[in-house]
Amino acid sequence: PEDEPERLEDEGPQHEVTLASFFMAQTSITQAQWRAVAGWQKVERDLKPDPSTFKGANRPVEQVSWFDALEFCSRLNKRTGQRYGLPSEAQWEYACRAGSTTPFHCGATLTPELANYDGNHVYANGPKGTYREQTSDVASFPANGWGLHDMHGNVWEWCQDHCHDSYNFAPGDDQPWLIPASVDDKPRLLRGGSWRDFPGYCRSAFRGHYGPGYALDFVGFRVVCLPQGSSLNP
Repeated sequence: PEDEPERLEDEGPQHEVTLASFFMAQTSITQAQWRAVAGWQKVERDLKPDPSTFKGANRPVEQVSWFDALEFCSRLNKRTGQRYGLPSEAQWEYACRAGSTTPFHCGATLTPELANYDGNHVYANGPKGTYREQTSDVASFPANGWGLHDMHGNVWEWCQDHCHDSYNFAPGDDQPWLIPASVDDKPRLLRGGSWRDFPGYCRSAFRGHYGPGYALDFVGFRVVCLPQGSSLNP
């Protein structure tokens, strides 16, 4: 909404979206999960088995590009016969909010006891707190109302969509919003904020973006799985 504190122009206008069925991973992909899939036969590109800066089997994998995340999903599809992919931005925000309309799925503000972000900074009337300066194990903080962890903070998460300056002319469904005939270096959407960000950047509505080749220690991803017969648009 237009009156949400720290709202940016690219977060509007609000619009209705109709979503089909999908499954969302409870957490971002862990380093243990990444290492397993990195050992499988490649589809299009090699994957480093241990790319992350902050080590830990149950910490989110980071230092992975959008292209790396797509390769991970392609290997899952080939191995399992299922339909895995990166979420569209619409799917991601719907899952993050879990029916809420507040800035965060947990309410009007965020605290460092609820998410991993830069606790030196506050949102609205929230308190200051711990700045951990690194990732934390996935599911270290309470889940949202639909059982999904770390939708705010820890690591940014890649989405399928290209970056757009607003929601003007956005599709009314849950398909990724892509730029036709786009070259590979067009920025892709990131959602959720990270361990190094102000809490306002972790809001359900906040939209980040980077070029798809970037691999950074505050960016990871989670996957969606579509029912058989559904389509994923890369």
